[in-house]
Amino acid sequence: MAQAAETRKRGKTKQPAIDRDQLLQAYRMMLLIRRFEEKAGQLYGMGLIGGFCHLYIGQEAVVVGLQAASQPGDQIITSYRDHGHMLATGMDARGVMAELTGRAGGYSRGKGGSMHMFSKEKNFFGGHGIVGAQVSLGNGLAFSNWYRGNDHVSLTFFGEGASNQGQVYESFNLAALLKLPTVFVIENNRYGMGTSVERASASHDLSKNGSPWGIPGLQVDGMDVLAVREAGEQAMAWCRAAKGPFLLEVQTYRYRGHSMSDPARYRTREEVQAMRSQHDCIDNARHRLETMGVEDAAFKAIDDEVKAIIQDAADFAQTSPQPDESELFTDILLEG
Repeated sequence: MAQAAETRKRGKTKQPAIDRDQLLQAYRMMLLIRRFEEKAGQLYGMGLIGGFCHLYIGQEAVVVGLQAASQPGDQIITSYRDHGHMLATGMDARGVMAELTGRAGGYSRGKGGSMHMFSKEKNFFGGHGIVGAQVSLGNGLAFSNWYRGNDHVSLTFFGEGASNQGQVYESFNLAALLKLPTVFVIENNRYGMGTSVERASASHDLSKNGSPWGIPGLQVDGMDVLAVREAGEQAMAWCRAAKGPFLLEVQTYRYRGHSMSDPARYRTREEVQAMRSQHDCIDNARHRLETMGVEDAAFKAIDDEVKAIIQDAADFAQTSPQPDESELFTDILLEG
């Protein structure tokens, strides 16, 4: 990946310390997210998931690495490519899959679908369908932390396609002005819908987009879960020290189209295959674990466990009842 190579050339991704158990845990979570997304794609093709569906396949190291760097009480908010974020926060695969199929057993009782799930218990404040709209909401979460005087951090995810939205820069300004504990995370997967970032952004180093407001930034290889974790630790330490916001540009890659309806003809098969074969985040983690002495039996056990979780989630999603008609009138008004 040219961007990742350039990042390494600039010396921004030194080899992070490796903890075998932590890497094994990250490997399991990345595999869980990928198998979940693959199953979601199958269910969509069978007509069991309706509406929009944006898969996270290829980008698993981003949210897993940042979740590993977070602390209890930190919040996550993101856009519509959100299933991986949900699972990484510890949301149950059954509830997420049931929500995708619009069933009562889903996290939003079947009313949110793929793009609008929510879990207060896990501090996951939603996927959001409007491009860039979640960034100002992430600032609101950070404001609540600042107001209450705690040391929690708002992890606010958005894509490179959303990075030029006006509300993003308004959020940069407010976060810098009030020194809000917001970690802005640009998941740069190189293509916003069908347009490459090179054609859409005059800024060629998105980690510097907060510079006019004095927001420090860091560019990191998003296909390396340990590098992402280390960058996340640095960004969150900055926020917890009451120094204000931090911007991470995490360079990653989505293997599938923008959504299930996108054939992704704007890039070559050779490009995608090169990413899969040379930079895959799960394969890279496995290779590291193998050099640390983890044997095939351990990987097989994880694979079997993950497959069982995903099959159970798919079965639950298909057998969970449809929402009752009364749900049409719930969660629409809160009277004071």
